[in-house]
Amino acid sequence: MGDSKQVGSGYGDPYGSGAGSGSGAVPAGGADKSGPAGQLKVSEIQGLGSGVTDSEGMTLYRFDKDTPKPPKSNCEGDCAGVWPAVAANDASVSAGIDAALLGSVERSDGTKQLTLAGWPVYRYAKDAKAGDALGEGVGGTWHVLGPGGKPAKAGKGTEGGAQKEEKADKSDAAAKGGELTAVQNPELGTLVEDAEGKTLYRFDKDSAWPMKIGCVDACTDTWKPAKPVDKDKVNGIAPELIGKVKRPDGTEQLTIDCWPVYSFTGDKEPGDTTGHNNKGLWFAITDKGKKAKVVG
Repeated sequence: MGDSKQVGSGYGDPYGSGAGSGSGAVPAGGADKSGPAGQLKVSEIQGLGSGVTDSEGMTLYRFDKDTPKPPKSNCEGDCAGVWPAVAANDASVSAGIDAALLGSVERSDGTKQLTLAGWPVYRYAKDAKAGDALGEGVGGTWHVLGPGGKPAKAGKGTEGGAQKEEKADKSDAAAKGGELTAVQNPELGTLVEDAEGKTLYRFDKDSAWPMKIGCVDACTDTWKPAKPVDKDKVNGIAPELIGKVKRPDGTEQLTIDCWPVYSFTGDKEPGDTTGHNNKGLWFAITDKGKKAKVVG
């Protein structure tokens, strides 16, 4: 697909509509794309390597604000006008995609949406022809779907598989230099994720002023201190809130509003928040450095 395109823009417009989230505007040529996918194929997407396309060669996407376990779509209303949900019926796979990963989820309107590894599957209204991937990176939350359900990643070759995806995840995170992004969680509000999409947390036994580290030794086997980042490589977080602190072992750790931050090894997928309210001491951190609310 030599004419494939990739655009990683749209952080101010999470739907990529070109007209703001309130309009739901679909560009010319953005005909209904909610039909069945037919046979899913692994195709080369320019700049990304292996991605999933439908039987017509149209690129398929996933949304970071959705959840795979249990499957749930958080793209409704205007969003669904720009990102049509792919119907679940009549789906099959070709080489490179495990048929066991196919599934479906019931949307709020009662229709069934195709899922891959639990992730709801979408097309993008602005993609006009086979091989287009104009939705990649829109809002920092929309990504071309990889063969295993993860976001497609830049890499060499066309072979799929979990091992290749894991290596791509790590190399991509390194290339991004550990940037941070503020994301909207439907239950917890605005949270902070690292370059790998991992939710970041703060610990009640730490302190912000004076800065004190309460998670040391074996604690760091479960709660990994986040590495400092360049203030110019953050999205949706005030740069003046970004800092760093020296840990007892001499390494440096990222801080947000003076609070040391961590990732949780129990989070397996981008956007997971399984560490939130852990033991009543660990909380997902907001873009302001506050503790995210406790639900339920």
